[in-house]
Amino acid sequence: MIFIATETDGPQIQDITARVGVFNQEEVETVTILWQEYLNDGPESCGYNFIVDRDGDLVLGFACYGPRDLTNGVYDLYWIAVNPDTRRSGAGRRLLAASEEAAQKAGARMIIAETSGTTAYDGTRKFYLDTGYVQEATIKDFYIDGDDLAIFVKRFQ
Repeated sequence: MIFIATETDGPQIQDITARVGVFNQEEVETVTILWQEYLNDGPESCGYNFIVDRDGDLVLGFACYGPRDLTNGVYDLYWIAVNPDTRRSGAGRRLLAASEEAAQKAGARMIIAETSGTTAYDGTRKFYLDTGYVQEATIKDFYIDGDDLAIFVKRFQ
């Protein structure tokens, strides 16, 4: 089930981020920083909303989304990751749907998901396409030479 993330979810969120297999150390540390802002300042102040898909005490996955600065009705899906031990459980789709629904309730007219263009992210890009996102842009060599930025958008009616 989807829940608003609480402090007790933090260790599992950090563990999932570290074990998912595609994030580098700087990205893992970034999730930790955003998590601390979320806990210390609250989502209204920091702009980061964390949700988890939890089965009992086990976190199956998490998502972080929030409003994009200097826009009207645009939200970012900052992070979405599923526990490697529970992949193919539907957690990713549930988290994505819950993020979209919450963003729409808050007035979102679109949500943007950005990801890498490397082969390690082939499944991620397919996931977005399979869930109704459109790849609207690619910026070549964005992260480093050979690692493009792929920008996916889902518009709401």
